[in-house]
Amino acid sequence: MLEYIYYLANASLTLRVVEHLHATSWLPVRFMTVIHQIDGWVVKVKLGAPLDAQEHGDFQAFLNELGIPHEPEIRLKMALWGLETGQSPVDVMRRYQVAVVSHGSPDRREIEEFRQQFVQGLGYCPETLA
Repeated sequence: MLEYIYYLANASLTLRVVEHLHATSWLPVRFMTVIHQIDGWVVKVKLGAPLDAQEHGDFQAFLNELGIPHEPEIRLKMALWGLETGQSPVDVMRRYQVAVVSHGSPDRREIEEFRQQFVQGLGYCPETLA
């Protein structure tokens, strides 16, 4: 199974990935995981079937326009693995001290709600939430 893990600078770019996944129905998305970190967002897209070379290149080019390929450190790798093996997001957040914003079907609403609650709590909007 193909998976793409990218680091994105802000919420707007993360939402563009969600919109792209909804618009490209030919992509066999198994799940998308979104984790917010202090300095940005980590997005993992796992596909349920391989892509041909053209599709892979096109999708990778799209992601490269928005962010950079990311090799997560061990704690984040374990959190991503935990979510993939069925652990609840709350358990994963407690165990690995990460902010799981979304896991499953690409969901714009969860990202927007997280951003809104975070900004309300801070009283201002940091760059990563723009």
